[in-house]
Amino acid sequence: MTDPNIRFNPLHGNPLQSRADVRKALDDCFAPLLPYFSEGAGRVTLSGTAAHFDRAAADLEGFARPLWGIAPLAISGDHFEHWPLLAKGIANGTDPKHPDYWGDVRQKDQRLVELAAIGFALRLAPQHLWEPLSDAQKANVSHYLLTARERTYADNNWKFFRIMVDMALDHLGIAFNRDLTETFQAELDGFYIDDGWYRDGNYRRIDHYIAFAMHFYGLIYAKLCKPDDVYGQRYRERARLFAGDFAQWFDEDGGTLAFGRSMTYRFACGGFWAGLAFADEEALPWGKIKGQYLRHLRWWAQKPVADRDGVLSIGYGYPQLTMSESYNSAGSPYWAFKAFLPLALPEHHPFWQAKEEPLERSQKVTPLLHPGMVMMRSNGTVTALSCGQENLMMRGGPEKYAKFAYSSRYGFGVEVDERGFKTNGFDNMLAFSDDGLHYRVREANETAVLAQTNLRSTWRPYSDVSVETTLVPSGDWHIRLHRIVSERPLWVTEGGFAIERNDGDRDPLVEATGRATADCGSDLSAIVDLGSTVERQGVALKALPNTNLIHAKTTVPQLRGKIPAGESFLACAVFAVKKDTQNAEALPDAPDLPDLEALDRVFSQDGRTVSAIAVIGDGT
Repeated sequence: MTDPNIRFNPLHGNPLQSRADVRKALDDCFAPLLPYFSEGAGRVTLSGTAAHFDRAAADLEGFARPLWGIAPLAISGDHFEHWPLLAKGIANGTDPKHPDYWGDVRQKDQRLVELAAIGFALRLAPQHLWEPLSDAQKANVSHYLLTARERTYADNNWKFFRIMVDMALDHLGIAFNRDLTETFQAELDGFYIDDGWYRDGNYRRIDHYIAFAMHFYGLIYAKLCKPDDVYGQRYRERARLFAGDFAQWFDEDGGTLAFGRSMTYRFACGGFWAGLAFADEEALPWGKIKGQYLRHLRWWAQKPVADRDGVLSIGYGYPQLTMSESYNSAGSPYWAFKAFLPLALPEHHPFWQAKEEPLERSQKVTPLLHPGMVMMRSNGTVTALSCGQENLMMRGGPEKYAKFAYSSRYGFGVEVDERGFKTNGFDNMLAFSDDGLHYRVREANETAVLAQTNLRSTWRPYSDVSVETTLVPSGDWHIRLHRIVSERPLWVTEGGFAIERNDGDRDPLVEATGRATADCGSDLSAIVDLGSTVERQGVALKALPNTNLIHAKTTVPQLRGKIPAGESFLACAVFAVKKDTQNAEALPDAPDLPDLEALDRVFSQDGRTVSAIAVIGDGT
């Protein structure tokens, strides 16, 4: 089911198998921006959509973010015809007297984010972006960067942004307060957990920012710092530890686990593999790194991610504002240019010369303690059973962080109707309602524990309702067990995986007592009751359009019922698979209910508190 709008994607039709292909991809992705540069070249205005910051900062975002991919060309010596345009933009953007002036930098300002790309570019390409400037222009740029780095940065991955600027200042011979650099490096060290995993700031949150921010900037620093720099050595060691775990987030087609915030940055999710190449860090064999990297780009080449003019849209698998964050302007998706970092390497580099190695097909179940996930592979697709992280600061935080399962192939839905208990998809969620209209889902946990390959969490949708949820992998299925204590009767809806719905709404559906299935031809999704204490009716819900990250129209198998006051037990098995010639057309038998007493013993004997969760009472 190919969307005809894929033709607008600048990557579409590119084989993405060689360095030349990736270089073409960069050019093709940058070219659509050229008509939107201001006359002074310092701003790129892409649409009328707004972010929480001002227009000047949004236009700076559109200008600066492509530099993550363009600046590396200066190291490899590739020709790039638009260096003068970019140099002009930097000069005018930092000139308070010019109409393109980016504006004064305030505390925790979005400009601090984008100046990291400016600093990176000045460090890598001074011959193109610094040396052509007049003395007065250089003075403006220096003053702008020096002033900005004194501002307050957000207490998370932003602390790397000052370091990116400071690398440029150091390289250009501009004096600055090095104590501030060292302070941020020490504070970034405080975000490190273990085994290559960070948290993004002081929040117990572990998402793609660990790869495309914390490790990405660390690898850049490691490449550009002195060989004996202690932080550079640490960043390399941590990246080596992280690589094997992060590989579990990618499927054999190149898709990555859709999870968390800022998914509109799209192929920035491959930035970690790009960073390893840039830093000459063979954390995995070069063929495997190259395979992960190129497959990911090819996956994106098959998605309608651009508008008619080829400009990347806000969204994930297609243009979609409903999944965006308040800090997403029209220029935000161009963090995707982080994926072009390997263009710093010449053709003869081992990364480019290596033969691309495929991802090994495996049914292996892999527990990942720090993000609180159990990774499953089925017919080339990656599923993460998730203990449920917390992010109530973001729109759609429960959907982005607290579902029971996430997938590389099926994405996840972000609900758009707070009164939609009967119309929302609730894919991989359990929703409660006391009036049949409003609803509550898991937003945060009181506890979260990993035991072998099983997850258990306790949470409260309401103050007088407690839920203990256990997730158990079982072949191509996973099992969900919910022990509920409620002081009042409640309606409940539990969703399985959302799969693409064909136009015409003629997909075969099954709606029966205790089961629901949907079959769109390419995929099969099901949810089956395993012996709950209440009867639940199966519903194959046609989800509201433009709610799922990957497909604009989806169907979600659901189980619906009503629990009484007191104790209830809900149990179900959930299944979704990409169909091929080896798959039976019929739904395979659902697994049996596990031995609950034996499962409890596993948690009591082998349970480990999940790193991503701040457990109540642990002092964090």
